[in-house]
Amino acid sequence: MSWEISGKYVANCDCQLICACAMDGPPTGKNGECRGAAVFHIASGRLDDTDLSGVDFAFCNFFPSNLTAGNWKVGIVVDSGASDGQAQALERILHGDEGGPFADFAALYGEWLGVERGNITFSDGDAPSASVDGRINLAIEPLPGPGGGVTTVKNAMYGFAPEFVIGKGKGGSDFFGLDYQSVYAESADYTFASEMAEGAPKGRA
Repeated sequence: MSWEISGKYVANCDCQLICACAMDGPPTGKNGECRGAAVFHIASGRLDDTDLSGVDFAFCNFFPSNLTAGNWKVGIVVDSGASDGQAQALERILHGDEGGPFADFAALYGEWLGVERGNITFSDGDAPSASVDGRINLAIEPLPGPGGGVTTVKNAMYGFAPEFVIGKGKGGSDFFGLDYQSVYAESADYTFASEMAEGAPKGRA
């Protein structure tokens, strides 16, 4: 089977500025851990004949140490407007069953917390934000860059994208018992697929 999803995401976590997880560094959140969530809007996507375009999902994470140390806790929330077939396709992709970068992540999962449904809203723009049933609230205040631009990180080992905007996080989450208040946030356009280009970022989840 083959799949691909692309669109935009916004993520935040309780690590201090700047979150070191993308560089496989030790988390700087409470107790030296990282609790976070990312909401992805799929502008275009599919798993074989299942169209995933327009579906939003949230990826909730707990990293007890640097990413390659493993033992992650991961839970997924799929928008309530998605069909059962779309939700099942996303679960297979994100659980790592269909290959690609999430199959690499699956080796690092310590506990799969399952899939829930929720009403997801995603607001695009220079400072994207997202909400899931009022229980996940993500927003970013980009850090200023030179010439009126924004600060970005490029070519991170575990970046969700080749280059992403970083900033101060707003909001937090209480899904799957992974409660936190955000400090750090990031956002970018993304593309994931069952067959990624050579040298493409692994993605951070």
